[in-house]
Amino acid sequence: MRAIAEAPSKVIVTGEHFVVHGAWALAAALPGKVRVEVEASSSLKVASQGFQAGASELAPISRVVGAVAEEFSVSQPVSVSISSSVPRGAGLGSSAATMVALAAALSRFHALHLGVEDVIRLSMVGEKDIHGRPSGVDPAVCALGGVILFRPGSKPRRVSFKGSRSLVVSYSGINRETRGQIGRVSETKDRYPSYFGSLARSVSQLSIEAAGMLAEEDGEGLGAALTLNHAILCSLGVSNPALDGMVDLMSSLGAYGAKLTGGGGGGSVVAVAPKAKEKNLVSGLTARGYETFIAKVPAEGVKSWLER
Repeated sequence: MRAIAEAPSKVIVTGEHFVVHGAWALAAALPGKVRVEVEASSSLKVASQGFQAGASELAPISRVVGAVAEEFSVSQPVSVSISSSVPRGAGLGSSAATMVALAAALSRFHALHLGVEDVIRLSMVGEKDIHGRPSGVDPAVCALGGVILFRPGSKPRRVSFKGSRSLVVSYSGINRETRGQIGRVSETKDRYPSYFGSLARSVSQLSIEAAGMLAEEDGEGLGAALTLNHAILCSLGVSNPALDGMVDLMSSLGAYGAKLTGGGGGGSVVAVAPKAKEKNLVSGLTARGYETFIAKVPAEGVKSWLER
């Protein structure tokens, strides 16, 4: 018997970094998926496209498996196989999708019938090991799917609308490490607490307004919100010339607005553009060596099933 789960990738539309400190963030699940397969084994084994056996990066997987075993008193060792269409280090939720799919597959394998909240909670065991102090927005949107407003300690708010919306996502090719970026932002908060608090409140309100703009298909307004959010992230030192150049290029190719998404320092950029300009953005960025695609949102959340 084999348990299989698939979880979507994600994009932070607005609010990254500030969400760690209590602000609302707007996030959307993307169609790209991570697939995890779990089978019985004589000992824990992990095979993955993205991880090398024996590497320290395997520790989060082991910890999620161990947390499930300890909490629910299951002793059967498992082998874990991971495959992914989501580039690692791109700010698109590769690790969160992996941990969510793993928790869901383990629930299915051990017949635990866990709800989505428990899947999110268990996936956070691995996310904390990877990122240090994650907000929880990534596993939440990877598990729930769709588009959500997220704030730590609050129930995620679904952003509902008819049909789909398009986002243009472009990967800089520069991998980044979220833990260090979170630390950099925390240092700014400690040095200028009142200033940071004002920025956090502003970005929180920006995320709420951006959610309405996305739902109402106000692309021009949403693009302006993205560009403003990027400028704020630049002031915190989490952007770099490559990302700033991509934001500028997207605007020159017709985007309403764009910003870095995720931890910053590398990773990806997300833009909103008129439908007539979307392919122009993709071809223009692709011609300059950036992996770029149009993402239709909302995408489904985590799914799991058994194969015999």
